[in-house]
Amino acid sequence: MKIAHVVCTYPPYYGGMGNVVFQTVSELAKLGHYVEVFTPQFFDKNFIETELPTDKLTESIQNQKKVEDDLNVVAKRLKPVLHSGNAAYIPQVKKELANFDLVHLHYPFYGVANMIRKWKLRNPHIPLVITYHMDNRSPGWLGMYFKYYSNYWMPKILVTADLLIGSSFDYIKNSNAADFFKKYPQKWRELPFGVDTERFKPRQKPEALFKKHNLNINIPTLLFVGGMDQAHYFKGIPVLLEAAKLIKKNNFNLQIVLVGEGELKEDFIMRTKILGLADRIKFVGAINDQELPYYYNMADLTILPSINQAEAFGMVLLESYASGVPVIASDLPGVRSVAQEAGIVFPVNDFQALTESIIGYFDEKTDRQFWSQKARQIALDKFSWTTITAQLNEYYQQLVS
Repeated sequence: MKIAHVVCTYPPYYGGMGNVVFQTVSELAKLGHYVEVFTPQFFDKNFIETELPTDKLTESIQNQKKVEDDLNVVAKRLKPVLHSGNAAYIPQVKKELANFDLVHLHYPFYGVANMIRKWKLRNPHIPLVITYHMDNRSPGWLGMYFKYYSNYWMPKILVTADLLIGSSFDYIKNSNAADFFKKYPQKWRELPFGVDTERFKPRQKPEALFKKHNLNINIPTLLFVGGMDQAHYFKGIPVLLEAAKLIKKNNFNLQIVLVGEGELKEDFIMRTKILGLADRIKFVGAINDQELPYYYNMADLTILPSINQAEAFGMVLLESYASGVPVIASDLPGVRSVAQEAGIVFPVNDFQALTESIIGYFDEKTDRQFWSQKARQIALDKFSWTTITAQLNEYYQQLVS
C-alpha cells in the first residue's frame, strides 16, 4: 500500500507528535508499505525549531537518514509559503497526495489541515485517517484563536475523515473534540501511542552519568524529560520545583534530573537557586537519541507534572515503563490512563500532594522491584510499537478493501 502521513513536525525537530509519526511509519515500512511523510521545511533558519545543539542535531539527522534509507520511507520537507510556529501554509501539499492509496493526517496542523479537508472533498475515493493528538491551549489572543478554530473549523475538518483515532477515549471525551465524539462515535477508534521496547529497556544504573553530573548513585533519583520553552510551559516544571522545596523541608534526600532545553531553562535554574535547591536538582540540557535511554536508567521514578490538557498522553511515561521505571503524573485526561497502569496520579497543580506521593513511594514499605517489573511488562504487553502498528495496519486494510 502507498501511504502518506502529513504532520506539522518531524525529526530532527524535538517533539512528541513527530516522533510518534517517525516510529509509526518505520513500523509500517517493515510491514511492506511504501510511506511518504509530508512535513514543513523549517530548517532554513539554522534549525531553530529544534532544541538540539548543532553537533547533536547533525548526529540526529544522520541517524534518522540511515533509518529512512534502510526502510521504505521518504520524508518530503515542503517549503511553506507562510508559517508561524508549527503552523504552515503549504498549498503544494494537495498535489503531492494525488497517487496515494491512503492519507493519514496528524491533527492539529494549522494551515495544512484545512487544505487536507478541501483535498478530501475533491478526492472522496481516497481514504483519510486523522489522528487527534491533542488540544492546543494558550493564554491571550492566541488562545482565543485556538478556541475559534476548534469551534468553527475543527468539526469541518474531522467530518471529512473516514476514520478518527485518539490515543485514549478518556482524553477525547474531555477534549475540544468531545462534542464531535458524541455525534460521530462510529468514526472513532482508540489506539495508544507506542514505545521502542528494545531501545528503552532495563539496565544497570549508569555510573558514568552519575559521575558526569556529580550525582550520588545511592540517592533516590527523580527524572523529568520535556521541553523548557514557552510552548511547553504546560509541562509543569514550577510545580515540580515547589514540591522539591517541600521535600527538602521534610528532610527527605532526593535528587532530580531534568532533561530538556528551551528559553525558559535559565529562569528555572534561577528559581532553583532562589529556593536553595541547586545541590539537589540538575538541568542537563538537551541530549541526543542515543543517550536518552540511559537517563531513564538513572531514575527510580519518572515525573510528568503537566498542568493542562495540552498534555494528552505523555510519551515519557511509555519510555519510562519500557525502562522498568514507574511514573508519577498529573491527573489529566489521557495522561492518567497511562500513569495508572504502573504509577501514581496526583491532582493537577497540587505540589503538596505531589510531595506526599513522592515521599510515600520511596517509603521502605514500597516494593519497588515489583513496580519496576510491572512497568516493563505493561510496556511489552500494551505499548510496543509492533503491537500498535499492527492494529493501525488492520484499520488501513479495512478502509482500502
